[in-house]
Amino acid sequence: MSDTWNTAITEINPNSVRVRGYDIAELMGNCSFGQMVYLILRGDMPNEAIGKLMEAIIVSSIDHGATPPSVLAARTVASTGASLSASVAAGIMSINKHHGGAITNCANQLGKIIAKADGGNLHTAAESMLAEWKLSGERMSGFGHRIHSQDPRTTRLMELAKEAGACGKHIEAAHAVAQCFADAGRELPINVDGAIAALLADLGFEPEIMNGLFMIARTPGLVAHVREEQTRMKPMRKIDPVNHTYDGPSPRNLSQ
Repeated sequence: MSDTWNTAITEINPNSVRVRGYDIAELMGNCSFGQMVYLILRGDMPNEAIGKLMEAIIVSSIDHGATPPSVLAARTVASTGASLSASVAAGIMSINKHHGGAITNCANQLGKIIAKADGGNLHTAAESMLAEWKLSGERMSGFGHRIHSQDPRTTRLMELAKEAGACGKHIEAAHAVAQCFADAGRELPINVDGAIAALLADLGFEPEIMNGLFMIARTPGLVAHVREEQTRMKPMRKIDPVNHTYDGPSPRNLSQ
């Protein structure tokens, strides 16, 4: 009996690196980061439009200020004198069911609505499932936001999804849920987590991996926050998540 184990991700040989069968040197300069993330997670190379959509998903979640739990955790650990890796790891470990996990939760819920509809009316199915979840105390993830009444990231992601031809049943179900909330007099539009959940599900990603996409996206932001903490702040400071002020660049455009 063989004592070896198998992996289908990356093949390493002398002077050769192949990711999902593709030569890494050929991918470099010819493949976007969004395409690479899709490739390594799904196993197939997406077209440029899907790669652009994947990249937009990553950009949309790269950072959301100094108040999210992952940033507070990373900065708190950094303030003790911990290394960059330890501090960023603390932030990553804070991404769970209630922070970042809304993407996975929402995808699962949208899937249940689609199954409930069984090819029929998604609005009716959404109404039924929302009522059922309300009775059980379960909250619908991916809708409404503590800061944004209309999440600007959602609008842009939906535009790119249309351009990529990636709009499917999960996006339809998300719009049905938003309409149900509106009909009930509750303005809870699709937020960025809900948009990402619907898009990734329509692209074929399993819900269990979606929290990982959020980690991939958020890591550069955590690195930036940790380095800022290490270079601008006093050690062992008391971090108040509310009492902070932005003093970075004023609004600017890509053309500037």
